[in-house]
Amino acid sequence: MKVTQIARVALGISCAVFFIWLIASQIEPSELMNALQNTNPSWIFSALLAFCCGYACRIARWRKMLLQDNSMLSFKNCAGPLLASFAMNNVLPFRSGDVMRAFAFNRQLGTSSGIVLASLFVERLLDLLMVLLMLGSALAIFHLDFERFAGIGGVLLISLSLLIILVLLFPRLFTPLVRLLNSIITRLAPGFGKKLATEINKGMASLIHLSKKGTMLILVFWSCAAWLAEGTVFWCVAMALLPAIQTPDAGWLALPVGTLATLIPSTPGYIGTFDYFTIKAMTTLGNTTAISTAYALLVHALLWIPPTLTGGVYLLALNTRKSHTKNI
Repeated sequence: MKVTQIARVALGISCAVFFIWLIASQIEPSELMNALQNTNPSWIFSALLAFCCGYACRIARWRKMLLQDNSMLSFKNCAGPLLASFAMNNVLPFRSGDVMRAFAFNRQLGTSSGIVLASLFVERLLDLLMVLLMLGSALAIFHLDFERFAGIGGVLLISLSLLIILVLLFPRLFTPLVRLLNSIITRLAPGFGKKLATEINKGMASLIHLSKKGTMLILVFWSCAAWLAEGTVFWCVAMALLPAIQTPDAGWLALPVGTLATLIPSTPGYIGTFDYFTIKAMTTLGNTTAISTAYALLVHALLWIPPTLTGGVYLLALNTRKSHTKNI
């Protein structure tokens, strides 16, 4: 492992430990256990159903992006790689799942790494756009001051959203910059630069194709559906903690705040960072620290366990099948 990678891991662990310490210093274990024991299982089951709907929308969105390169691609063939990548990201550092999704399933997907990388780029931009819009909406609905609560002004929030929209709809504007970066890499490493140029050309062609109004509208639709489903997960978990939780609608604020907190260096699975800022969002709207902590732990478990288990089972089955094929 390189020095920079070791430093990143150390920084992530340090941040996670710091935020876990902040959480632990504010609650009594007995209060936390009491809050968790009174959880309504029917609402947790509803949250799980919403979670499954959200991931189905994510798979459908990714399939739509890849159809340009493989018109015969099925939902089933997309589901496994996507869930496997989320599982890997949840347990390994350095976004290992994204790397695996870009390079390990090309034969199954019937596409190239350049196309998959372009789809991951668009996926991240769409997700960030949805989270920013949800944050802005939640802050407006709950009458919270943008700058005081989020540490950023409304102008910056709007500017970031507009920049993302610009990249999604007009990728050609950024072609010269991409070409310049590739030429610099080619000078430093000619062989790698030429291979990279091929993938970049495929990726830029994919971005331009996806930026077409009809295609982008479909991608935005699936993105909205996915994030509304995830918001429903947050809300259902809050309802599961009634009557101890005073403002269950605060879950709609906790979603964008907790999600943006995952940008802070942390461990795989965003332990500590996600939880601390989710708690902060819940307490801001009048919920107690103990119930907000129970809420954050339940939400985190629902977001982490299902994709990690299903993705892990898929990878295990895939490796078993490959081993069996080799032995025949």
